[in-house]
Amino acid sequence: MNAPFLPNRPLIDRYGRTISYLRISVTDRCDFRCVYCMAEDMVFLPKKDVLSFEEVETIASAFIRRGTTKIRLTGGEPLVRRDIMELVRSLGGRIGAGLEELTITTNGSQLAKHAEGLFAAGVRRINVSLDTLDEGRFRDITRRGRLPDVLAGIEAAQAAGLAIKINMVAMRGVNDDEIEPMMAWSHGRGMGLTLIEGMPLGEVGIDRVDSYLPLRELHDRLARRYTLTRLDKRTGGPARYVHVAETGGMLGFITPMSHNFCESCNRVRLTATGQLFLCLGQEDQVNLRDALRDGGLAALDAALDQAMLIKPKGHDFVLDRGSSGAPAVARHMSVTGG
Repeated sequence: MNAPFLPNRPLIDRYGRTISYLRISVTDRCDFRCVYCMAEDMVFLPKKDVLSFEEVETIASAFIRRGTTKIRLTGGEPLVRRDIMELVRSLGGRIGAGLEELTITTNGSQLAKHAEGLFAAGVRRINVSLDTLDEGRFRDITRRGRLPDVLAGIEAAQAAGLAIKINMVAMRGVNDDEIEPMMAWSHGRGMGLTLIEGMPLGEVGIDRVDSYLPLRELHDRLARRYTLTRLDKRTGGPARYVHVAETGGMLGFITPMSHNFCESCNRVRLTATGQLFLCLGQEDQVNLRDALRDGGLAALDAALDQAMLIKPKGHDFVLDRGSSGAPAVARHMSVTGG
C-alpha cells in the first residue's frame, strides 16, 4: 500500500508566524533537581508512555517536511536517556536534507562521555545550563549535582569542537552576585552567556517572588560598568544579544516575565509523551502521539494543521505577591524542556 501523499505546506499559524524551530523533550527525567525547575521528590513518567525513538524520528521528519529547519533536543536531561546517541545520529543524518541545525541543551553532567559523539553526529553547538561556579551553591541549586563533572564536560565539549553557550537563570539573593564573574569566566573561554528570568512553571517549593530578578534591572546594572552594544544576532530562540566590549564576548537576555517576546515566536515544543505544546506559558496542545499511532502519517499531518490553528498569540506570565508565587502553569519546566 502506497503512503499517503502529504503536501509540503509550511507551518504557519493564524498570526502569520512561520514555525521553523522544534524543541523535542526526549525525557522528563534528570539527574539534577534544580530548585527552579523541579520539586525535590519528582514523579516521572512511566517509560511505556514515552515516545520511542522511531516515533520521535517520524514526528521530526513530518516537521522537517513542513519547513522546520532547526531541532533542539532537551529534557529533563536528554543525555540520561538510554541510547540517546542513536537518536542524535539519526536526526543528525537529516542535516543538509531539510534540517539546517541540530542542537542540544544539557546540564553538562554527561557531556564528558558524549561530546565527541555529538560532534560526529553533526551537532556543532550546545547550550549548557550552569547557574553558579561555587561548588556549595551548585549543590544547593541542583540539590544533587557535582560541579566538577559539569566543568569536565564543558572542557570535553570544547575539545571536541562544540561551540558552547552557557545558560544561567538569574535569581535574586541566590546567584545575582555571580553574574559578572560568570560573564568573565564564560567570555574568557570563548563561550557566550545567556541570562534567563525565572518562570512560574510547576510547584517547586521555592518562593519565586522573592527570587525573581527582572533582567532589565540587571541590564542597567551591567551597562553602568560595561559597554554593551546591541546585536542583531538571532539563534532561533527568544534571546536578545549584546556585545560586551570589555570582555569581547556575547551576552544574551531571555525575558519571558518582564518583556513578552511572543510577536516573533517561531517554535513549538514536543514532550516525551508526544504532546505538542504551542507555547511554553500556555496549556494549548495537540496529541501527536495518538494521531500517529491511531491514524498514521496523514493523521499526524492533520494534527500539525490543527496545531497551527490553536497556537496562542503569546503568554502572560504573572508573578507578584498577590499571586502568592503560585505557578502560572502547573507542569514543571522539565516536561517541556524550557
